[in-house]
Amino acid sequence: MKSTRSLAILAVLTFAVTERAATASDAPLRAGDRVEATLAAGEVRPFPLEAAPGDFVQGNLEKGRGRLALIDAAGGRERVLVEEDGRREFLFVSGDRGPYSLELRAGEAGPFVLKVERIVPLAAQVKPKEVLESPRLRRLQETLAAGGGTDEFWGEVERGRGPVIETEEVEPPLADGQALVTFVWRGARRGVRLFGAPSNDFDDLKRLGDSDVWFGSYRVPRTARVTYKYAPDVPELDASPMVRRRAILATAQRDPFNPKHLPEGEPTDKYAGESLLELPDAPPCPWLDRKDGVPTGSVERLPLASTILGNTRDVWVYRPHGYTPGADGNALLVLFDGERYMDEVPTPRILDNLIAAGAIPPTAAVLVGNPTSESRSAELPPNPKFARFLAEELTPWARERGVHAPASATVVAGASYGGLAAAYAGFAHPEIFGKVLSQSGSFWWAPGSSPAAEPDEPEWLARQVAKAPAVRVVFHFQAGTFEVGRGGSAGIRQTSQHLRDVLEAKGCIASYADFGGGHGYAYWRYTLADGLIKLLGRPVPAP
Repeated sequence: MKSTRSLAILAVLTFAVTERAATASDAPLRAGDRVEATLAAGEVRPFPLEAAPGDFVQGNLEKGRGRLALIDAAGGRERVLVEEDGRREFLFVSGDRGPYSLELRAGEAGPFVLKVERIVPLAAQVKPKEVLESPRLRRLQETLAAGGGTDEFWGEVERGRGPVIETEEVEPPLADGQALVTFVWRGARRGVRLFGAPSNDFDDLKRLGDSDVWFGSYRVPRTARVTYKYAPDVPELDASPMVRRRAILATAQRDPFNPKHLPEGEPTDKYAGESLLELPDAPPCPWLDRKDGVPTGSVERLPLASTILGNTRDVWVYRPHGYTPGADGNALLVLFDGERYMDEVPTPRILDNLIAAGAIPPTAAVLVGNPTSESRSAELPPNPKFARFLAEELTPWARERGVHAPASATVVAGASYGGLAAAYAGFAHPEIFGKVLSQSGSFWWAPGSSPAAEPDEPEWLARQVAKAPAVRVVFHFQAGTFEVGRGGSAGIRQTSQHLRDVLEAKGCIASYADFGGGHGYAYWRYTLADGLIKLLGRPVPAP
């Protein structure tokens, strides 16, 4: 025969709760017991309780108006569980002064119903077992529990060439259009951080038991592209949060199982570049690759000294094959962060392909470089001096070299701070820039803020636009589905959509498009052509 104590434990673990109806009795109350009693007004009745030290007890005074207290073995009141007119559910952890009783004092005469819903012994107080989202990891978990190993799993990862992509049997089920991507690393000693990827952060991967599998699962659009690195065993440093955060760069490296990477070309070592994951439904980008028979335009790299800004920068001037300065139908692209759009985004090749296909008119380009990273942070966020530089120095300089177009055919564009700068330039000088393309613009920005310091009053540009007259400029915004805010702050996706809404409310023409990805040139290289086609590929009426 099992003891009463063993039966109580069994009841909790199997969730098989039984009830017994009785009047007051000397038999201690157990999990699932329900006691009915009729008391006179002011009458006090104890009900012994079977609970060991550390047991979690939950119950309810289901019927009757009275006060319920927990009484220790010496008759002392340890705590009041139910006030006469208070909450009727009670929960407590049994102490070491038992055995205990539940003392019921009737506030008024009548029937009372007291129920002990559960008593969970200390040994049974464990977290529920985590259900892994990934069905493949659940199968591996079962294999490990049966004494198996991970070699077969890693063989599958190697054949699959990178992260595990699943669309069936995911727990909980996926939303329409989603896939589950599980990033995996083999054999770290202390831990692994995922650098980039869907969170645009530095996420800690989990370890599967005590195996050599470290993993992190993410729900992403089936159309997504993802760039990422793994950082195993990041050194712990007694330093500032920023220094500790940047320590991830000491070990960050590409996925050894995934041969796809950016930038293009042969990387110098495993630490160079980023791994690229393209989900099966990622939209094709026919404008990136060099095509046979497509004429190649020319690129000239020139220095430009600015009196207004007091510095000198490189500017790349692209002219399409057969370009005729001043010809009817010519268009112009002015693009910030020129060095990045030359190195990481094959902008001249994209323009060659678009023009050859007739997707956009003959379009020259002026790619504006940054003298330093510090000057970039000072110039690209809304800056009247930089806007003057564009209007009074860059534009005449480009016109002298035969590169110009009407405002209605001139696109000013950029990404991140550059996307913010492009929107501000169009707003400040609509007579020069009639179209704006913002790729993941930093519209959270306000004076005094930075990527590391959130502004007190974010979205400065949206507030200025709301107060100013409408401008005859066509705006197009792009942002990644992963560029969302966290911790109550608005992300790039939300602030881009908000600025679009503000502009539309002013009577301006503005549009917005999502792309399945995050923040970086590895994503913007795929969407630059889409934005140019949107703005230059068909007539758009003036506001």
